[in-house]
Amino acid sequence: MIFFLLVLLAAFVFEYINGFHDSANAIATVVSTKVLTPRQAILWAAFWNLFGALLGTAVATTIGQGLVDTSVVTMPTVLAALLSAIIWDLFTWWLGLPSSSSHALIGGLCGAALAAAGGKWSVLKWSLTDAQGAQAGLWPKIVLPMITSPAAGFVIGMLLMFLLMVALQKVTPRIISLIFGKAQLFSSGFLGFSHGSNDAQKTMGIITLALFTGTKSGVFASAPDWLSFLRTPVFDVPIWVKISCALTMAAGTAGGGWRIIRTMGHKMVKLQPIQGFASETTASLIIHVATTIGAPISTTHVISTSIMGVGATKRFSAVKWGIVERIVWAWVLTLPVTGLTGYLLMRLLGVTGVR
Repeated sequence: MIFFLLVLLAAFVFEYINGFHDSANAIATVVSTKVLTPRQAILWAAFWNLFGALLGTAVATTIGQGLVDTSVVTMPTVLAALLSAIIWDLFTWWLGLPSSSSHALIGGLCGAALAAAGGKWSVLKWSLTDAQGAQAGLWPKIVLPMITSPAAGFVIGMLLMFLLMVALQKVTPRIISLIFGKAQLFSSGFLGFSHGSNDAQKTMGIITLALFTGTKSGVFASAPDWLSFLRTPVFDVPIWVKISCALTMAAGTAGGGWRIIRTMGHKMVKLQPIQGFASETTASLIIHVATTIGAPISTTHVISTSIMGVGATKRFSAVKWGIVERIVWAWVLTLPVTGLTGYLLMRLLGVTGVR
C-alpha cells in the first residue's frame, strides 16, 4: 500500500509539472502576440485544460494497456516510470527547453518495464491489433505519430498561414491585427482544450494502471471498505482519477512556465496575432485528431513545429534555427534518456525479474 501512495503522489507531481511545463506551449503564442497578459493567458489555458481533461479516455487506455505487457508491471515499475519523467521534465524546464512530457512518461514506463522483465525486449508491445481491429502498440501509437505529427504541424502551419496571407493581402495590417487578436482568444482556448484532452489522460492512464496492477496483486484486498474505490478489477479510468488529474493539471497551468514561454513565444520566432492564430489552430486540430484515435502525441512537438512553419512563411531566416536545434536535441534525447533512467531506477528499487 505504501508503494501505491508513493505512486499516487508521484503521479500528481508529474501532472502538476506537466501543467506548467507543457501548458506553457499552449499559451506562449497568445502571450507573445500581447493579445492576453501572462496572468490572463494562464487562467484562460487552465480553464480549457480542465474542460478538455474531463473528456474521453482513449489516450489513457493506450498508456495503461497498449505499450507494455501489464503482467510484469508492479507498483515500483510505475513509480520508476513517473520519477524518470519528473526528473527529465524538471531538467528541461530549468534549461527552458520545451521537451515532451508525454514521451518522457512513455520512455520511463518502457525502461522500467524492461527492467522488471529482466531485460526481455518482448515485454514492449511494438505492434498489435486491438479488440476493435485497429492498430496499437509503440510503433503505430508512439513512434509513427512522433514523426508525422511534428511534420504535419510544420507543413499545415505553413500552408494555413500562406492561405491567410493570400486571402487578406488587400486588408490593412491594423485591421488584420484587430481581427486576429480577437480570433486568437478562440484558437488559444481550443489549443488549451486539446492539450488537456491529450496530456491529462496520460497521467490518468498511469494511475489506472497502478490501480489495476494493485487490484490484481492483492494490494487493496485488506483495505477498509471506505477505500473500496481503489479496487479496479478491469482497466477502466475511474471518475475520481479523471477529476483529480484534470484539477491538478489546471493548477499546474495556473502556476505558469515562464522559461518555456520565453523560448516558444519570443526566442524562436517573433509572432503577430495572425501568426499566433494560424499556429494555434494548426496544433489544436492535429492534437484533437490524435486524441480521437488514442495516440498520446507530444503536444510540445506539434505546437513548436506549427510555430516554425508559420514563421517560415515570412522567410526561413525569421526562424532562429539555433534555438530550434536545441529543441530538436531535447526531443531526440527524451525517449532514450528517460528509458535508461526508468530502467536504472527500477533496478535501484530492487526489482529485476518478472513479478
